[in-house]
Amino acid sequence: MVYVHMADNHGSFPRPARPCLAFAIMTDSNPLLAPVADLVDYAAVRPEHIAPAVDELLDLARKAVDHAADPGLPASWEAVVEPLDSASERLWRAWSVAGHLNAVVNTPELREAYNAALPKITEFSTWVGLHEGLYRQYRRLHDAPGYAAWPAVRRRVIELALRDFRLSGVELQGADRERYAEISDREAQASQKFSENTLDAVDAWSMFVDDADRLEGLPADVLEAAREAAAAEDKPSCYKLTLKMPCYIPVMQYARDRALRETLYRAYGTIASEQGDPQYDNSPLIEELLALRSAEARLLGYGDFAELRLQTRMARSSEEVIKFLRDLARRAKPYAERDLAQLREYAARELGMSDLQPWDIAYASERLRESRYAYSEDELKQYFTEPRVLAGLFEVIESLFGVRLRETTVSTWHPDVRGVRVEDPSGELVGHLYLDLYARAGKQGGAWVDGERNRRRIAGQLQTPVAYLNCNYAKPNGDKPSLLTHDDVITLFHETGHALHALLSEVDEPGAAAFASVEWDAIELPSQFMENFCWEWPVLQKLSAHADNGRALPRELYDKLLAARNFQSGMQAVRQVEFALFDMLMHARGQALTTSQVLDLLQQVRKEVAVLFPPAWHRMPHNFSHLFAGGYGAGYYSYKWAEVLSADAYAAFEEAAQASPQGPLDAATGQRFRKEILAVGGARPAAESFQAFRGREPSIDALLRHSAMDAQA
Repeated sequence: MVYVHMADNHGSFPRPARPCLAFAIMTDSNPLLAPVADLVDYAAVRPEHIAPAVDELLDLARKAVDHAADPGLPASWEAVVEPLDSASERLWRAWSVAGHLNAVVNTPELREAYNAALPKITEFSTWVGLHEGLYRQYRRLHDAPGYAAWPAVRRRVIELALRDFRLSGVELQGADRERYAEISDREAQASQKFSENTLDAVDAWSMFVDDADRLEGLPADVLEAAREAAAAEDKPSCYKLTLKMPCYIPVMQYARDRALRETLYRAYGTIASEQGDPQYDNSPLIEELLALRSAEARLLGYGDFAELRLQTRMARSSEEVIKFLRDLARRAKPYAERDLAQLREYAARELGMSDLQPWDIAYASERLRESRYAYSEDELKQYFTEPRVLAGLFEVIESLFGVRLRETTVSTWHPDVRGVRVEDPSGELVGHLYLDLYARAGKQGGAWVDGERNRRRIAGQLQTPVAYLNCNYAKPNGDKPSLLTHDDVITLFHETGHALHALLSEVDEPGAAAFASVEWDAIELPSQFMENFCWEWPVLQKLSAHADNGRALPRELYDKLLAARNFQSGMQAVRQVEFALFDMLMHARGQALTTSQVLDLLQQVRKEVAVLFPPAWHRMPHNFSHLFAGGYGAGYYSYKWAEVLSADAYAAFEEAAQASPQGPLDAATGQRFRKEILAVGGARPAAESFQAFRGREPSIDALLRHSAMDAQA
């Protein structure tokens, strides 16, 4: 599971059929006004470009919407939808670029410009969703005599648009319409502020350590990065610790100084809350967002926000989701209890920790892993240099899906960013991918993928997709490459799955693109599916080359890694169920909760499904950007839901491997996955795509087997 942050932002604003007109615009010196067919000159983008670009493109898009709503137009795709798609495409591309830069190179000037434009974008999105004339026009298209003969993908775009119009409040009247617009605007602003508070709280915290003995146990590359960070602030005799993941996680796993671990645990566990700097406290925003969501649902005729959200999901009701999660918790909890009992016994016997505390869990777990499987994460990551992992990843993609990936020179927003050209075997362009892999100040945490533009065919010309892939790995130290943990490798494969969903699309209509219309609880299928290859011996041979001698991962160490694959899988499973159940129960009620009630609910959920219990002062919800800034409100269950789909999909490769000389990298099965899952995007319901690939409905058996939870604990 990957913390996304953005967490795959494919639904930030209501965009019925992603209405979008191409007009000749003089770009002058504003790179945000460049034709969509051109790659963006990111190095040239400045904060002052955002306002004029947004204003100009909003004006054009508004005119296009009003024109498309003209009842005098022929009731045809070419007269209504196609020109509309061309206008708003320019707007959404410019806004996607602005939002992306705000997430990865955040500065006060960029933030100010983005936040100034955000209400305008939100107001436009709301206006489109409430546009009765455009709604009537889409109904007219749907009822046109020749509609049944339209291509299936176009009919699906129209049907999804009509659904989204209704969910955007188009049938509201009078004061209700005005209230809905107010709610939409405030929701967007509150979510953005939540994200900013979380980012700023993490960036604001640091700790300088002048006694190297306190850092005993930390890997050499982490120590060197901390020393360089301190030297950059004129403290050459110190080490700078932060809450960024490349620092925080190693401290929690390896630092022998228990008090140091407690300090960082408390700092991270209270960021963006009343326990820390009050200017970053997300408590009021949590309450406001829950109240706004509840009000939005009631306005649209739904009992609660979960019911509203599930109108666009595979799952049919919150009751179905809650039943699914509780069933999974019932299966997983005995394994989790066993995992924790083993950890407590080991910590007491070998580490002298009879009172295992939350800040000890990662440290004791890593020691237990080392003891049980005779390897450490630090030993393992010496084999996963970032250049080798990337090269191996590209080879895996090429083997499975019949495309080539080549690094290419592109204009970027930061020197660390690289461009990748995706080609078919003949060299024809399939799409572009931007890789932004390293953590830095001003970049939000986690890992995520977003799209800059969709595949589209216009007047016989093919427009290829562009996607961003973002991670937060440690940067190389001098001439030494960045070293990735195996979890980092899994994260990279996960996010690549999302990117492939956009890049390998063969859908020519933006309204049916993957990130626009695939059900949210199925959007994680390609990403979680790709994770499985990180456990295969032939694949790990391609991914590994020791930092010192270039040797591939030895079989002995691989066997240990594989044996440890399901180490504490029970604890990990119930933790994800805890998050998902908390999210669904919080949103599946008619009245919004206060912050104290949110914390009480979280405790109730933990009592039901969890085995680990943080201190009372811990404030997990306050930096849970998935729920309050990343689009996963009433949707976090989708990770576990899609995990059922992804495990079962991967089982097809396991079955093929038994008879294929290519092993798990079976090209025939890969091509079938590409054709039935990746290529179709949202052109049909996800359930149909899964059945087309697997030949049947999904089964939970593969997930339980992969997690070693298919037997009695």
